[in-house]
Amino acid sequence: MGIFDFLSGEFIDVIHWTDDTRDTMVWRFEREDHEIKYGAKLTVRESQAAVFVHEGQLADTFMPGLYMLETNNMPIMTTLQHWDHGFRSPFKSEVYFISTRRFTDLKWGTKNPIIIRDPEFGPTRVRAFGTYSVRVNDPGKFLIEIVGTDGEFTMDEISYQIRNIIVQAFSRVIATAGIPILDMAANTKDLGRILAEGISETIGAYGLELPELYIENISLPPAVEKALDERTSRGMVGTLDDHLRYKAADALGQQNGAAGSAMGMGLGAGMGMQMGGMMAGPWGARPSEGVLPPPPPPVEHIWHIADGGKTTGPYSKADLGKMVADGSLTRESWAWTQGQDGWKRANDVAELAQLFTVSPPPPPEA
Repeated sequence: MGIFDFLSGEFIDVIHWTDDTRDTMVWRFEREDHEIKYGAKLTVRESQAAVFVHEGQLADTFMPGLYMLETNNMPIMTTLQHWDHGFRSPFKSEVYFISTRRFTDLKWGTKNPIIIRDPEFGPTRVRAFGTYSVRVNDPGKFLIEIVGTDGEFTMDEISYQIRNIIVQAFSRVIATAGIPILDMAANTKDLGRILAEGISETIGAYGLELPELYIENISLPPAVEKALDERTSRGMVGTLDDHLRYKAADALGQQNGAAGSAMGMGLGAGMGMQMGGMMAGPWGARPSEGVLPPPPPPVEHIWHIADGGKTTGPYSKADLGKMVADGSLTRESWAWTQGQDGWKRANDVAELAQLFTVSPPPPPEA
């Protein structure tokens, strides 16, 4: 090798980075103490940024494009080095390539349940999980605040911190939103938007942004879900008397099925009729008296009203009557109560439609 070949090999004249991974956020160009040739070519591809660090100080930042490293496009480096316009010598500088693409399908979730005060169920614990994407929007700030001198920085090194920020903000948002648990599934989009806005300032201090943040599910602890299912089942069966009759008949039916005989079925039917009469006793006269027990009082429904994407309530039927009178509840308003299959217009619910048909009698003649 000739002396000129050796000297030319000591100078770097092409600087670029092709990323063959899916999680590398920052990669330092390894020059092995070689000096960068004045006028060298710097290639910055789409979804990349190149940051020069000279003697520990952040210098010039280059966005996608092809550059000739000269004094006219390295103003900060020229100022730090006091280069004149006739400068042509090689120079030393650390070059960091930063990926500015979106890192997608990142997971977040609450490690422990969050206690909230639900307007219908009272103090309740909830869990949540979802996905988010992150992107570097300020390469210089990200390099200073997070990366430091790390020669190869990956997404795993920052994802845990971002998850903690999201969970902390979610706890605050869900506790102050005032949305009933039964309505949260219909408001996950708005909750995700509020959550992203709440952490934008904190994430921005790292030189990052979250283009997307999704809440995939908000769930109750297993014990609470079981209690809710039992409450829903009771609402579908009807009154407490009907529920007890149903449970007794179901238990007797299982016993009769195990016996598998006609005698067992006849005996079970007789016992069921006797037990039904015993159950009717506390609410009315005994069968021996020949008087049928009065029916149980009607169940008072509690209603929720949705307007403009917001939910209010709970309201009693008397409260809704007042709202009809002052015009805040109309026939087109959306209403929901326990046991109802989804939201319905107030005019389509028989119990509420009556509120709009009540009118005073004609005035007496003078």
